[in-house]
Amino acid sequence: MIQAAGIHKSYGNLKVLKGVDLSIEQGEIVCVVGKSGTGKSTLLHILGTLDNADEGKVVLDGQATEGLGKKQLADFRNQKIGFVFQFHHLLPEFTALENVCIPGFIQGRTEPEVREAAKELLNYLGLSDRLDHKPDQLSGGEQQRVAIARALINKPKVIFADEPTGNLDSQTSEELHELIFRLRNDFNQTFVIVTHNLELANMSDRVLTMEDGQIKGS
Repeated sequence: MIQAAGIHKSYGNLKVLKGVDLSIEQGEIVCVVGKSGTGKSTLLHILGTLDNADEGKVVLDGQATEGLGKKQLADFRNQKIGFVFQFHHLLPEFTALENVCIPGFIQGRTEPEVREAAKELLNYLGLSDRLDHKPDQLSGGEQQRVAIARALINKPKVIFADEPTGNLDSQTSEELHELIFRLRNDFNQTFVIVTHNLELANMSDRVLTMEDGQIKGS
C-alpha cells in the first residue's frame, strides 16, 4: 500500500529525515514511535502528501506522488487518504454530521448520498444521538470519533493518525485503540499511527522506531 525510498527532509540547516525507507502492506496497522524531534510527524506528513520530501520517492496505492501538482495532490488525498490528528480540527460552527460530510461534498458526491453515509458512520461509531451536536457540546472522545468518521467518509485506502490519543484520558484512549482495530478488521484499511502511547504501539502489527531522522527498528 505504501512504499517510501530515500526520504530526506531539511528545514534550513536542520536535517529532520536522513534517508528513510519503508514498506507497509494493505490492512497493516503500523505505529511509528520515538522521542520528540526525531522526525515522526514530518515523515507522516510526507507519506500523507501534506509536505514534500527534499529527496526520495513515495508510492501510495500504486501512485507515485512526487510528480503530482497541487490540484492533483488535493484530489488524491481526498480520494485515498484520511487524517486523524491529536487536535480534532473540527469546524466549531458545524454539527457532528456536517463536519463528517465536508470531505464527501468536496469529492463532489450528492448531498443525500453523503449525509446517509455520514449517518451510517456516526452510528457505527456510537454517535447516533450526537448528529446535531456541535463540537463544544461533545466530549474529547466523542470529538475524536467524529474526526475519525470524517476521515472515513470517502472510504480512503490509508488512515494517517498523528498522536490520536494525545488529548484523551486512559479509558477513552483504550476505547479508541479498540476502535482502530475494529475498523481495520471491518474495512481492511491501512493505519499509520505516530504515537507516544506504548500500549497502542504494542497492539499494532508492527512498530517502527525513529531515531535521529532514520528508522532504527521494526
